[in-house]
Amino acid sequence: MSAQNGPAPGFAKHPEHQIVLEPTSERVRVSAGDSIIADSLGAITVHEANYPPVQYLPLEDVRSNLLVDSDRQTYCPFKGKARYWHIALPDGGQIDDAVWGYPEPYAEMIELEHRVAFYPNKVEILIA
Repeated sequence: MSAQNGPAPGFAKHPEHQIVLEPTSERVRVSAGDSIIADSLGAITVHEANYPPVQYLPLEDVRSNLLVDSDRQTYCPFKGKARYWHIALPDGGQIDDAVWGYPEPYAEMIELEHRVAFYPNKVEILIA
């Protein structure tokens, strides 16, 4: 996949909006109960405006067999269209819309391509 054409319209309207991406210097593990969902040494920390930092992990570091497509989609004028996944648990349970990513981010956020983030209120995220 590739970036959407042109610059992000959010930055054109709000050039003061800050999004800073930096490599995470530590290992990031994501779990739900006893299940490890992701384990990465290649995460990126995204600092956006006044929001808490978010870890974006490479898809290859996520157990894709636990991800189930969701119908949910949202749009960010700075990053692009987001898609979501549920997490299928070994006990048969499911955590709805716990994972999101930007498959075709705007050019300014191209580093988010092939990466996903997790809602910290739905899974445990350990940075160490």
